[in-house]
Amino acid sequence: MNVAIIPARGGSKRIPRKNVKDFCGKPMIARSIEAAHLAGCFDRVIVSTDDSEIADVARSFGAEVPFIRPSELSDDHTGTSPVVAHAIQWLAEQGGAANFVCCIYATAPFVQAEDIVKGLRLIQSEDIQFAFSVTSYAFPIQRAIRLTKDNRIEMYSPENFLVRSQDLEEAWHDAGQFYWGTSKAWLSGQPIFGHKSAPVILPRHQVQDIDTPEDWVRAEWLYKAMTLI
Repeated sequence: MNVAIIPARGGSKRIPRKNVKDFCGKPMIARSIEAAHLAGCFDRVIVSTDDSEIADVARSFGAEVPFIRPSELSDDHTGTSPVVAHAIQWLAEQGGAANFVCCIYATAPFVQAEDIVKGLRLIQSEDIQFAFSVTSYAFPIQRAIRLTKDNRIEMYSPENFLVRSQDLEEAWHDAGQFYWGTSKAWLSGQPIFGHKSAPVILPRHQVQDIDTPEDWVRAEWLYKAMTLI
């Protein structure tokens, strides 16, 4: 059985009620639920939440909310893996053991069904534990600078000052959209960023982290621009 788990707790601080806040005409979480359904590869699409409003919104867009997430897994310090593991354990106790589980973030409005499917194909065909979305940095990280305490500039890697950009190795980062994993890997707490993981590469314009009000505004601008193309 393939299962989508969408973590969505109610206590967002920087953007209050972020998971159900209107994003270009729909609650933010609806975008992730719809992408999961469009992917057509899930036997169940489950939202893990501690919040009744989020649960109601999730159900209205076709997701299951078969349990309320325990309070000890709903604070500011709980990571994604324990939340996904809890859902997998709950399913197993109900007689619905999962094989491959995809964690889809509730605040990933650019997530595409076809990319989710690519991740499933990767994890089914290769000897890996995880497959997740990544994108490249727009600027060479080897030329990153820091601001000093006396408001001056210094490079993290001064030896790269005279190296041409095209001669520097391209760097990548987590796109923060979805994470396929085997049930065993999720339950054992294996690291997602490791040699047993494979990338699903996304273009940079399809990635936007949404942690601040400024991020939100930029994401809406980008989403509206993309839907006009």
